[in-house]
Amino acid sequence: MQASKVSHAMAAAVSVASSLGLATDDAIVLHDSNKLTLRLLPCDVLARVAPAADHVAQFEVDLSLRLVGSGCPVAALDPRVEPRVYERDGFVVTLWTYYEPVAPRAVPPAGYAAALGRLHAGMRGLDVPAPHFTDRVEEARRLVADRDRTPALADADRDLLGDTLRSLGRVVGERGGAVQLLHGEPHPGNVLATRSGPVFVDLETCCRGPVVFDLAHAPEEVGEHYPGVDHELLRRCRILVLAMVTAWRWDREDRFPDGRRLGEEWLGRIRTALGHDGPDARGRERPPVS
Repeated sequence: MQASKVSHAMAAAVSVASSLGLATDDAIVLHDSNKLTLRLLPCDVLARVAPAADHVAQFEVDLSLRLVGSGCPVAALDPRVEPRVYERDGFVVTLWTYYEPVAPRAVPPAGYAAALGRLHAGMRGLDVPAPHFTDRVEEARRLVADRDRTPALADADRDLLGDTLRSLGRVVGERGGAVQLLHGEPHPGNVLATRSGPVFVDLETCCRGPVVFDLAHAPEEVGEHYPGVDHELLRRCRILVLAMVTAWRWDREDRFPDGRRLGEEWLGRIRTALGHDGPDARGRERPPVS
């Protein structure tokens, strides 16, 4: 969130919580990206705040209610207030249960895989509007192709990312199998280790696609515990996901900490995985080296 808006967003969250009878004397910033995530004290509520133009908040609320109701391991809304989107001073605010971290914070691979499998099972029968994962791949490809938005990206790197996104997006789409609702980004940053087990957060990234796309965001060891995985396809999908997140790091508007260094590092990892020539001119992926 723009620095000039952070204090106003915090004030909006405090105002909403206080108006609902939740004692709020302090707000601690837990995460700042397109949304601001706050821990409100002493009521111990997790507040997510976004500009009022954000149209995903209601989707997150509705989806969370359905998934929690079916026993899926996702973050729940705070039970003390009405589960809905609140508007205040140009911001939308949602109030969630705050989960106290447990030690160790890392989720064991087997538990991670089991929780993700439960989430996928719960999502499988849901018919909700969500973009296809290839829409997100195409969004990254358009970013790479736009020299105004990615002016620092060298031509060779631009070609590498563009070709990788195009060829591997097609491979995963054709070979990934059944399409269903997915979390979209179930990486470790979106998994909480709680006393009751792993809990997934940040449902705004939901999309439709094969489960291998979700697995590609998780640590490699998680895929070893997830049943029925095509490990060769998963390896390719990991390269695809790496190309996507690398593309975001070259956006001139990107605010990710140390993003440019990571962008350089991840370009090297993509080259190593694909082989130095990358996808050939006909769009067929060369076998990545292990």
